[in-house]
Amino acid sequence: MEHQSLFSFSNPEFWVLAALVIFFGLLVVLKVLPGALFGALDGYAAKIQAELAEAQQLREEAQALLAEVKAQREEAERQASAMLEAAKADAIRLEAEAKEKLEEQIKRRAEMAERKIAQAEAQAAADVKAAAVDLASQAAEAVLLARVATGSDPLVDAAIGQIGGKLQ
Repeated sequence: MEHQSLFSFSNPEFWVLAALVIFFGLLVVLKVLPGALFGALDGYAAKIQAELAEAQQLREEAQALLAEVKAQREEAERQASAMLEAAKADAIRLEAEAKEKLEEQIKRRAEMAERKIAQAEAQAAADVKAAAVDLASQAAEAVLLARVATGSDPLVDAAIGQIGGKLQ
């Protein structure tokens, strides 16, 4: 095989190269290649620019949403803190009310116990008096029966005499 030079007119590769150069030259002269190339590049650049603008807008929206979420979280933390403080205050107030009610209940029960004790003492005194009256009446009955059994009793006779005068 013979080695031919690339720039030989008999070399078919030379003619392919020449046709390619002429073709690209015509495209440049007729502004087809640069216009199409630059148009494609401009379209691609515009597409990238639109995507960058959309990404920037999404980033701004995300930052705004993040700020809103942070504000909501801080508000929720403030509300939770306020609720906790209110619960503590309620617990202290309820504890004080419970102590007061317990003291009142203890006082009422002590007064009730004292009244029951006083009633029991009064009942016991009444029972003792009743027992003493019963015992005294039994003793008086025994004395009277003993006097009546012996005969006439001057006191009984005098009382019987007075009854007649008092009835008329």
